[in-house]
Amino acid sequence: MAKETPTMFSKLLVFICLFMFMLNFHLSHGEQQEFELLLSFKSSIHYDPHNFLSSWVNTSSNTICKWHGITCDNWSHVNTVSLSGKNISGEVSPSMFQLAHVTNLDLSNNQLVGEVVFNAPFLSSLLYLNLSNNNFTGPLPQSLFSSPFINLETLDLSNNMFSGRIPDQIGLLSSLTYLDLGGNVLVGKIPNSITNMTSLESLTLASNQLVGEIPTEISLMKRLKLIYLGYNNLSGEIPKNIGNLLSLNQLDLVYNNLSGPIPESLGNLTNLRYLFLYVNKLTGPIPKSIFKLKNLISLDLSDNYLSGEIPNLVVNLQKLEILQLFSNNFTGAIPNTITSLPHLQVLQLWSNKLSGEIPQTLGLHNNLAILDLSSNNLTGKIPNSLCASENFHKLILFSNSLNGEIPKGLTSCKTLQRVRLQNNNLSGKLPMEITQLPQIYLLDISGNKLSGRINDRKWKMPSLQMLNLANNNFTGELPNSFGSNKLEGLDFSQNQLSGNIQIHFRKLPELVQLKLNNNNLIGKIPEEIFQCKNLVSLDLSHNHLSGEIPAKLAEMPVLGLLDLSVNQFSGEIPKNLGSVESLVDVNISYNNFHGSLPSTEAFFAINASSVAGNKLCYRDGDVDGNGVVSNGLPLCKSDNPINSITLLVLVCFVLTGFVALSGAVIFVIFVRRRKKSFEVRKVVENEDGSWEVIFFDHKASKSINIEDVLSSVKEGKVISKGRNWVSYEGKCISNDMQFMVKEISDTNSVSVSFWDETVTFGKKVKHSNIVKLIGMFRCGKKGYLVYEFEDGKSLSEIMHSLSWQKRIKIALDIAKAIKFLHCECLLVGLVSEVLTEIVFINVKDVPRLKLNPPGIGMSFISIKGSVASSYVASEEKMGKEVSEKCEIYGFGVMLIELLTGRTSDDIEAVQKTNNIVEWARYCYTDCHLDTWIDPVLMKGGDVSTYQNDIVETMNLALHCTAGDPTTRPCARDVVEILETVQCNRITFC
Repeated sequence: MAKETPTMFSKLLVFICLFMFMLNFHLSHGEQQEFELLLSFKSSIHYDPHNFLSSWVNTSSNTICKWHGITCDNWSHVNTVSLSGKNISGEVSPSMFQLAHVTNLDLSNNQLVGEVVFNAPFLSSLLYLNLSNNNFTGPLPQSLFSSPFINLETLDLSNNMFSGRIPDQIGLLSSLTYLDLGGNVLVGKIPNSITNMTSLESLTLASNQLVGEIPTEISLMKRLKLIYLGYNNLSGEIPKNIGNLLSLNQLDLVYNNLSGPIPESLGNLTNLRYLFLYVNKLTGPIPKSIFKLKNLISLDLSDNYLSGEIPNLVVNLQKLEILQLFSNNFTGAIPNTITSLPHLQVLQLWSNKLSGEIPQTLGLHNNLAILDLSSNNLTGKIPNSLCASENFHKLILFSNSLNGEIPKGLTSCKTLQRVRLQNNNLSGKLPMEITQLPQIYLLDISGNKLSGRINDRKWKMPSLQMLNLANNNFTGELPNSFGSNKLEGLDFSQNQLSGNIQIHFRKLPELVQLKLNNNNLIGKIPEEIFQCKNLVSLDLSHNHLSGEIPAKLAEMPVLGLLDLSVNQFSGEIPKNLGSVESLVDVNISYNNFHGSLPSTEAFFAINASSVAGNKLCYRDGDVDGNGVVSNGLPLCKSDNPINSITLLVLVCFVLTGFVALSGAVIFVIFVRRRKKSFEVRKVVENEDGSWEVIFFDHKASKSINIEDVLSSVKEGKVISKGRNWVSYEGKCISNDMQFMVKEISDTNSVSVSFWDETVTFGKKVKHSNIVKLIGMFRCGKKGYLVYEFEDGKSLSEIMHSLSWQKRIKIALDIAKAIKFLHCECLLVGLVSEVLTEIVFINVKDVPRLKLNPPGIGMSFISIKGSVASSYVASEEKMGKEVSEKCEIYGFGVMLIELLTGRTSDDIEAVQKTNNIVEWARYCYTDCHLDTWIDPVLMKGGDVSTYQNDIVETMNLALHCTAGDPTTRPCARDVVEILETVQCNRITFC
């Protein structure tokens, strides 16, 4: 027995050693496999700007557990990969999804592309998966929704470009507590199987293209705290049994086509803090049960078809901070009980049919900051207590029937920033105190019955940017200063003001618009006005002004509108007036001008009514390059000696007048058309066959030939690509003239009418902010479009380096280009989504749209794979016909990006809403400016200087991105607003 003990001990020792060896071998082998998989992932990364993966190397001193972003368990297996927000790009290697022991995988907030493929046997330990905010494409990975992943608790695939349907197997993920598939291109219905996920607490499917009804079985998901299904095309009624989800904290169904009444059962959701149902087609009254939700902080039912009265029961919502019911059909009076909501900050009830008086104690017991009751039928006086909170800064009451004087409580409100009281029946004098308020940047009290003098007090409004006192009964002389050097818009039109124009224009360097028309002003145009180098619009019409037009007026660099009509001006028109390219609208009618019109572009095609009522004429040689004379004016006498022969000829002309006049009209129309649209057509033969060549530019027709185009394509210096085209740099062989040539790679993919539409595009689309199409070459199945060439970069590349002044100038110039397309060319659908990628900033800092003729897609396709849904208006998503309002929507998104410095797929921008438009709306209403403005502008000091401009521009952006296209402004309105960086009452097209 004594001899057997060592033998047993030896065997045991051998077994332990063997076990340890096998275990060590297994661990080493597993670590080696993980090492290879991670290096394979690294090799698929094309761009790592912060060198985050530089530690991922094979050295003896480093193990993978020490690599950045890697965490291991006690067995040295990789259990966490966290690479969020590293801005890495590339097509993800499938190896990343083969790490057998990973429980947490986070690749969010990068620029990763390609399809995601899971191998079901791997990642079976996965609990947390976040691939959000990348550029992944293809369908949702089917293998993800299978039994190996039943332990998955968090799944975030939001803000990518996943397409196709949500798999029915999604219900197998029964352990999920968080699901976010928002911000993709998913289609079809919400599968009923989703309701099997009874552990789910947060459900987001927003910003897709989902259709159909919300599953009624959603009531089975008892643990849900958040439901966000906004920005889809869901229809039908809100399920009545949604009121069974007693844990619900936030319900957000915005921007859909939901109809029918708001369910009474919502009153059961006693934990609900946020209820957002705006921009749907909901009808009927607000259920009384809603007013049982005593924890509500924000209630937004705006942009629906709700009706009835706002009940006094609103007093039960004692925690309410935001109440937005605008753009509905509510009637009756504003309930007095609303004045008893202690935390109420934002009250917006505009565009309803409300009547009666505004509760006179409103603001006294509230924390009111924003009040907008505009476009209703309200009567009575403005409450004196609105500013009691000492936080009140925005008052919008325009287009009602309010009367009485502007209350003293308002005139002493030093926090006021924006006041719009236009189009009411307010009377009395302009209070002395209101012209001393330090923070007001917009004051519009036009269209009332105010009277008295406005130059009998000291104006000390250092923040003032826009002042509109038009259409009142003000008398006396104009004030000479306003205490602000930021003024951009001044409108004193349609009053009874008299005396000389004595405004100190040297103190108004930012002035953009000046309207003094329809008054009793006398004297000359003051020389000092020419110091306003930013002046775009000058209207002095319908006064008693006299003297000559100062020659310096012709030197105003950006003047676009000049109206001097119905005055007593005399003398000759300065010969260089209109030589500045910006001047496009001139009216000098009904004065005492004599002599000939200037030979400048602004006067070649001037309307006859704009020069009538003078003693003007045209000289014999005073015509444009196509022989067109100014409308309605006689030939100057010095150029028209009359003798008997001439008289006889004139008599003959009278006898045949109708024929001659008809011929002249036809000739003028013909020549005018030629002036507007240069075109040269010819057929050129070469070894490829017969080429149809059309030029839309005179210089190009003399310089570029088919050999230049073909050699440029052969050299292959690619600028950009689309679905069925490629753009190349081009250069003339003979004279080095540069151009851009766009090869239509698949002519079968374009419509039969494409080439005719391209000719229309080339002839009509000529604007300083649009890159010109200068030629077209076509032979058989080959087709080339030739554009002018300019060096520069896209707006998306340089946006973060721009100052506020440059950003707002870019926005205005692009708006002018869109206005030109919509209002002058009558072309819609060319711009489609107004992306920062198609806004091109040349070396002279001039922004230009790079447009394609209809039918060949946008350059953005080559960048993202498909057009980001955030840029696309809801009606376009639903397959409705593209209208000009779709392009206004895209322009609004571009404005948001210019203001915030964020893009539509930026996680920081969409963390609350999954949609940049909705996020901007939320921030504009609920957040301080510092939380959403581009940090670059904060650092540059632009925010403190231009804060009011920025806020007003965001307001415009939100108008442009309204859900209902009929409420979006037209391009003409957008240009007018941006020219003054303020929000006048918009007259929608």
